[in-house]
Amino acid sequence: MSTERRAKTGRPLSFDRDAALERAMLTFWRNGYETTSITDLTAAMGISTPSLYGSFGDKKRLFLESVELYAGDRAAMAEAIDSAPSALDAARAMLMGATVTYTGDTTPPGCLLASATASGSAASVEVQQVVAGIRAFVTARLRDRIERDVETGILPPQTDAAALAGLVTVVMQGLSVLARDGMDRPSLQAIASIALEAWP
Repeated sequence: MSTERRAKTGRPLSFDRDAALERAMLTFWRNGYETTSITDLTAAMGISTPSLYGSFGDKKRLFLESVELYAGDRAAMAEAIDSAPSALDAARAMLMGATVTYTGDTTPPGCLLASATASGSAASVEVQQVVAGIRAFVTARLRDRIERDVETGILPPQTDAAALAGLVTVVMQGLSVLARDGMDRPSLQAIASIALEAWP
């Protein structure tokens, strides 16, 4: 499919676009947005600078496309939260899944979204907004799931759904930092389990 896509010039691409995008994603994941250069990207992707600009636009657009690849199908993500037996089960799946993603054998440690750090440039501001939007989407979906459990009596009526969902997001981000510092998966999972003990 990738090799059949056409560049803006109308000529067929001479490389596998999907494979090149995955390599770009891994490069951004490893180095962060600001510190990854076009040279880093072309070397990792195995393409020329003109091919990068012709097929992906600029660095910012390539990063945003990499983020979409990393984040996956948000409809499926929402469905997984909504269909969990309880909000606690959804939160546990999110945290334990994160510990696996953050410590993969073939991927950089930590979270790609957490590696996108802000600077004063207009490009990085937009990057931050997109990344923050993905986090906000997941947090809001979990909050809604928590509110449903409050309504059905699974959780106490005084439960602060927004704060509880925010706690899960904060723990996920903290796990990413620890993974980048070199913490192993069992240790991250132990932290996640203790964090879930705060669940009402």
